[in-house]
Amino acid sequence: MTPPEAPLNGTCATKGNPAPAVSLRLETLTKRADFQRASRAKRVATPGFILQMRPRREFEPSAATIRVGFTCSKKVGNAVARNRAKRRLREIARLTLPQTGRAGMDYVFVGRREATAALPFDQLLADLTRALDILHGARK
Repeated sequence: MTPPEAPLNGTCATKGNPAPAVSLRLETLTKRADFQRASRAKRVATPGFILQMRPRREFEPSAATIRVGFTCSKKVGNAVARNRAKRRLREIARLTLPQTGRAGMDYVFVGRREATAALPFDQLLADLTRALDILHGARK
């Protein structure tokens, strides 16, 4: 049995379904060097996570997309807790960054101990909106 194929234009196969789980504008950071560069850039600490943002240089690839990375150290907890925290961070990024993120930027989410996995999801979304406002210069 073969799974059904997704439409090529990025829409859902049937009407009434929510948006696809994977955003067409977000790329995931995987290289350690990208995380290290982001750690030296601007950052905002919120109760649920730390958000780091850095503009990509012109010689770096894919300037038209938003790149995002997620990290949780062992301080966050065991593997189950770290994975839960990263899943929540991925979801708030998927819901928010395609509309409010800026192309040509790298965003790195750093999970916090006992907070990222435990805070209400609505508070994480509000924290992300506030952090993006601060990083983008809309609010000081």
